[in-house]
Amino acid sequence: MSEGKSPASPHRTGRKRVLVLGATGTIGRASVRALLARGHTVVCFLRTGSTARIEGAELRHGDVTDPLAFPRDGFRGEAFDAVLSCMASRTGAPRDAWAIDYRANLNALIAAEQAGMKQFVLLSAICVQKPLLEFQKAKLAFEKELVASGLVWSIVRATAFFKSLSGQIERVRAGKPFLVFGDGTLTACKPISDDDLGNVLADCLDDPALHNRILPVGGPGKAITPRQQGEMLFALTGGKPRFTHVPLALLDLAVMALSGLGRVIPRFAEKAELARIGRYYATESMLVLDPATGRYDADATPSAGSETLEDFYARVLRGEAHVERGDHAVF
Repeated sequence: MSEGKSPASPHRTGRKRVLVLGATGTIGRASVRALLARGHTVVCFLRTGSTARIEGAELRHGDVTDPLAFPRDGFRGEAFDAVLSCMASRTGAPRDAWAIDYRANLNALIAAEQAGMKQFVLLSAICVQKPLLEFQKAKLAFEKELVASGLVWSIVRATAFFKSLSGQIERVRAGKPFLVFGDGTLTACKPISDDDLGNVLADCLDDPALHNRILPVGGPGKAITPRQQGEMLFALTGGKPRFTHVPLALLDLAVMALSGLGRVIPRFAEKAELARIGRYYATESMLVLDPATGRYDADATPSAGSETLEDFYARVLRGEAHVERGDHAVF
């Protein structure tokens, strides 16, 4: 992958029939658009009760936590070439993470193997490089299962998404200060748009150079810090840059308090994990981690696509794009 370009020129291998998981999320929908644009036939397997409509794709429904649902309600004994999974837990809470990020994906993998399918493409996350949280461990556990399977696989470890970095647009537009942890330069990322990431995932079906590989990927341009994100918004809205610096100690206190309560009141244990997730994203960069030095390396983080976070902010401010917040967003 190179700066500002997709990972490789697509190598067309003919039209494929693809089962897409997690198709109702913004990245799942973008992936469906990319697959359809390439001429593939798309069947989306949605969770039971979903009323979503996805143009151009056939929709099927079932319980992804039921091992029998995929062969019975998803594949239905029909021929498919590949599974593309954008399926993930909504919050990262431990029980949900192991049920969805690991078990539901594993149910799909086992059913795909039994059906004689040849390929599985997985959207993972770059944060699994430093697995301190349960949802990261669940993702890694499934990655291990996928790599050990007999299928051709691609694991795309994406960096930050535009939606998770857009929670303060309205604050800034309303003249309020931009919130940062510490001095706002503790972390950096190379955010990638839904459509650019969807194209990367679709490329994995067609390009042999992307097969049987773990593929970290970010968006175009240099890595940016939270402070730079704020400066970008102020420049676009014409406001004077103003920042409120939030001490990390507040997050530490929340984690400690909720962890203590969680030992006696179970529902607080989940809240403690969510607080740990918030602290992780406030202190860890979403870039490739150099295992030799333990440092994040922006230059080693591949880039794909063409839309920048600044482009997206500008479109939102003009009313041309809508922000769908991610559950892991810190602000």
